[in-house]
Amino acid sequence: MYAFRGGRVVDAAGSREADVAVAGGEIVAVGDPERVDEAVAAVDDGDGSGGVTEVDAAGEIVAPGLIDAHVHVMMDGRPDVSTAVPDSDYTASYRAASNIEAAVEAGVTTVRDLGSRGTLALDAGAAVAAGDIDGSRVLACGRNVIMTGGHGNWFGREADGPAEVRKAAREQLKAGADVLKCMATGGVLTEGAVTGAPELTPEELAAFTDAAAPTDTPTAAHAHGEAGIKNAVEAGISSVEHGTFMDRDAAEMMADRGTYWVPTASALRGIVDNGVEAGIPADAVAKAEDAANRFDDAWDHALAADVPIAMGTDAGTPFNFFADIPQEMAYMVDHGLSPEGALEAATVNAADLLGLDDIGRIEEGYRADLVLLDADPTEDVTAWQDPEAVFAAGERVE
Repeated sequence: MYAFRGGRVVDAAGSREADVAVAGGEIVAVGDPERVDEAVAAVDDGDGSGGVTEVDAAGEIVAPGLIDAHVHVMMDGRPDVSTAVPDSDYTASYRAASNIEAAVEAGVTTVRDLGSRGTLALDAGAAVAAGDIDGSRVLACGRNVIMTGGHGNWFGREADGPAEVRKAAREQLKAGADVLKCMATGGVLTEGAVTGAPELTPEELAAFTDAAAPTDTPTAAHAHGEAGIKNAVEAGISSVEHGTFMDRDAAEMMADRGTYWVPTASALRGIVDNGVEAGIPADAVAKAEDAANRFDDAWDHALAADVPIAMGTDAGTPFNFFADIPQEMAYMVDHGLSPEGALEAATVNAADLLGLDDIGRIEEGYRADLVLLDADPTEDVTAWQDPEAVFAAGERVE
């Protein structure tokens, strides 16, 4: 059990002075010292040594752990992702374990993997849940569903036609997927793919969401171009990933239907800021530079339409490292989101998108995913980048 004393709690509900008590991986009390004393006494064995660790949080902020709604645990930020293709499954497993450990140490207590080879990410999530490895909680899609030869074909599940797409989606559900992911358009990192061009057809996308509907499983669509975004929204996709070429009509469609946008600014920055000189393939750099030129407009349309936003980074893509995930918060603010909005995107909004109703807030009954910060992140968004301490499911990890 931990008792955090003298700090200021900051989450989507605002800022307030409050002590916090944690036991059994859960927040059991939030409020004045007397309220927390009662919770401590209920656990204490009567002699004052009942395993309660007092944490002096005076002058610090107690905030929720961050949630990254878009990562790839099999990737490690190398300049050319294709060089990982020949790696063995064992090598990929070690890399995944290292990535999620780096993420949780950075204060990212939950990640959603949106595409890795085989059952790699699903297995990583099970290993964390069982306590076999240290790392962020992992929700995963299994394999992306893509058209034959489409974006990410080297690790995705290729399928053509509504019947094949429906079967491919059901295969991921059978494997235990927490979310289903498809490729609605081409992408930056697949040579020959046209970034914004539609890939899965509207009929295929409808079959994809139809497969998810009976279990109410969230769905995600990689979509850069306007047509692909609109196709995904029309099909009932839960979240549009990247959305780089979003126009006003697409933004208004997303807002009207409550479709989340996961912008992944870190993915473009990692490529554009480093370039060919760093070893990134020239084709990917050219496509990323074109996308970056239109990304500002996408933000303008999304903010004007009040599109719901969830934080995601595409961590694992070139120079987009798991240890640096909190940098996305500052990027979102650079693009016009308020620091409060960034906090919501990375906590309550992301939790809602992932279908989790017990993370993202500091309230009694919520999981004890907490970070201690030395500044208020609603005043200084960079505070997320260097947490003083991290607690995941009630255990101190950093």
